[in-house]
Amino acid sequence: VANNKKCLKRKKHMRSHTMELPRKIVVGEKNISDIGAFLKSLEDPKSVSLISGNNVKKIVQKKIEKSLSTSKIKYIWHLAKTIDRKSIIEIEKNVLRNKSDLVIGIGGGRSVDIAKMIGFNIDKSFVSIPTSASHDGIASPFVSVKGDRPHSLVATAPLGVFVDVDIIKKAPRRLLASGCGDLIAKITAVRDWQLGRDKTGEYYGRYSADLALMSAKILMESSIKKIIDDNWGLNVREIVEALISAGVASCIAGSSRPCSGAEHLFSHAVDKLEPGVGLHGEKCGI
Repeated sequence: VANNKKCLKRKKHMRSHTMELPRKIVVGEKNISDIGAFLKSLEDPKSVSLISGNNVKKIVQKKIEKSLSTSKIKYIWHLAKTIDRKSIIEIEKNVLRNKSDLVIGIGGGRSVDIAKMIGFNIDKSFVSIPTSASHDGIASPFVSVKGDRPHSLVATAPLGVFVDVDIIKKAPRRLLASGCGDLIAKITAVRDWQLGRDKTGEYYGRYSADLALMSAKILMESSIKKIIDDNWGLNVREIVEALISAGVASCIAGSSRPCSGAEHLFSHAVDKLEPGVGLHGEKCGI
């Protein structure tokens, strides 16, 4: 009887939600020159807005521009300096002025999040091209915006995700470590979600929760099997795929629950007390 009452209570809290998933995900090595063909396969855009940081732009600019030109796609670059409301509004105005068909985020968390938010605001499809594996936002619909109260906003899931693992391997190791920390954090995030289910009857999606947990377990198994060497003893491609899977888990859940729990609140608290100290994944993982 007690179990039946619990089930009834949970049903009262169940709600419908939309599962917005990436249409196409490509993970390869030394494949950045294929980006033009990839974009053509998604929406056949005539023009695109490329949002990136200055350092990342220097690394990928020539190959991306050549690929886009070959595919007859016009492009314009927008530099992402900070991820705050003022910066987003400024870039958004420029993107609107250019009348681009796609908004593309190229880089780490900042550029991808800005492109994601702008795509949502102006109702344009967004494509994620991560150049580092520092967090799971590369495939999720959620954005972390800095302000008086750092927090996550729901934007839109990427139409597509394109990854050149060779570029990610060349990124600073600290960024990869941050990605590992963000994956480990899924363990506490899911436990918090389970607690919400048991204490308040909150909707709990077992499939998305298990997918997030699997992303963390894959990392843990990889690190146990091999002692750290020049490549950290970890398969970078596995980490990238695990981060993408974690992002997809939040798409399936319709919320950030499988990927964000109390550990993210601690991270936000650190941001408030000591702005600029530590990367997102480092703080969440610790």
